[in-house]
Amino acid sequence: MDFIQLLIIAIVQGVTEFLPISSSGHLILIPKLTDLPDQGPLIDVAVHVGTLAAIIVYFWRDVQGLAKGGLASVGIGSAPAERRLFWYIVAGTIPAVVLGLFLKTGGYLEGFRSAQLVAVNLIFWGVVLGLADHFGKHVKTFEQATLKDTVIIGLFQALALIPGTSRSGITMSAARVLGYGRVESARFSFLLSIPAIAGAGLLAVLDLADATADMQRDALIAGALTFVAAILTMVFLMRFLKKASMMVFVVYRVAMGVALLALVA
Repeated sequence: MDFIQLLIIAIVQGVTEFLPISSSGHLILIPKLTDLPDQGPLIDVAVHVGTLAAIIVYFWRDVQGLAKGGLASVGIGSAPAERRLFWYIVAGTIPAVVLGLFLKTGGYLEGFRSAQLVAVNLIFWGVVLGLADHFGKHVKTFEQATLKDTVIIGLFQALALIPGTSRSGITMSAARVLGYGRVESARFSFLLSIPAIAGAGLLAVLDLADATADMQRDALIAGALTFVAAILTMVFLMRFLKKASMMVFVVYRVAMGVALLALVA
């Protein structure tokens, strides 16, 4: 795979993972809308790992707090609030892990690489995002998260395994319905994504061990390039959400979905 294709994939992933417009859906569309060959699921997961590294760097204080909570859970230190949030994140991750393992071991993931499916999900979940953002209240912060809220958002996160849904979009929609502000919804969404993406990354490492030297090199380059794009996108999004609504993303999703349906009809 040449560098230009890896760069395109990295930029698409780094931008669309955090904007609520579906990174997996856009990755699937790259080979379908261009003459470039399908990059395959290994590269897809590698660039997701690049975004994981960006989340850890950008939210390092929150990650540090969750790490303290994890250590406190095994008797190292005392951090009751952080320990509570740590276990909430673990509980919220379980639905995505269970569904992800089921889809991967059952060989169902390849069946989702469809432009029609991406288009329908872009439209449907885009409308849901718009409604949730319009009617959602701004009364909760991540520190006020409850186990119930986290599990509900985690259940929605599991649905993002279907391309076109958008993990950030569907989790932010759920958080907005539950009363979290826009910035706090994004924060909640990204922190909840850490274990899920890390789990996918672990599976990728296992696949990478069996891959050719060229595939391993491509995966590492794509992941590194994605990290840079993701950091820049995250800075933009968190500033944007302090001043504006989600409507621009809703319009984009619906327009993109309609265009895709017309293109593949």
